[in-house]
Amino acid sequence: MGHIVTRRPEKTQPLSLACIAITGVLAGGFLGGTTNAINGLVDPYYFVSSLRLYGAKEIWHASVARGVYEGLMFGAGLSLVFTVAVGIMTAVTCRFGFAFKHLVGIVIGSYVCWIFGGLAAIGLASFSPEFYRHTFGGPIGNYEALLRYAWVGGSIQAIEMGGLPTVILALVVFRANWRLLQQNDNDLALS
Repeated sequence: MGHIVTRRPEKTQPLSLACIAITGVLAGGFLGGTTNAINGLVDPYYFVSSLRLYGAKEIWHASVARGVYEGLMFGAGLSLVFTVAVGIMTAVTCRFGFAFKHLVGIVIGSYVCWIFGGLAAIGLASFSPEFYRHTFGGPIGNYEALLRYAWVGGSIQAIEMGGLPTVILALVVFRANWRLLQQNDNDLALS
């Protein structure tokens, strides 16, 4: 019969979890601000109509501020999901750096959703401008303006709707990587 060698449990890292949570919220604000900074340049009309900024002079600033605000709100909810799951999966022993790598994956995945959503909306508006205008709104009579409007609307909806699936996918990858890390540590302890 062989000996079973178990590792001593690692020290808990509650401060690391707090930092993960805060970083997740800030990442949401960063995502919202950067995507709306670009979207505000692509089509200020979208923000004039959706935020009712008729006659406003600082439309771009308002679009960025709105992106940061909404990003922080979405970031808070999604960061809570990610942080709680990380805490449960690791018994609060995860170091910040390990979780941060997975947060970076979430940010990259969110940008992919943003790009995909914008392109999908442009495709739909190109295929049937009448359907797009009837379903989602947008300027009448100017095809290029409609495509800009479609990019902004599609990209925003996609990043918002893609947030939770991106976090879930990151948690699946996190769990697999965590198990691999634990297995490697156990293998080192046995040798």
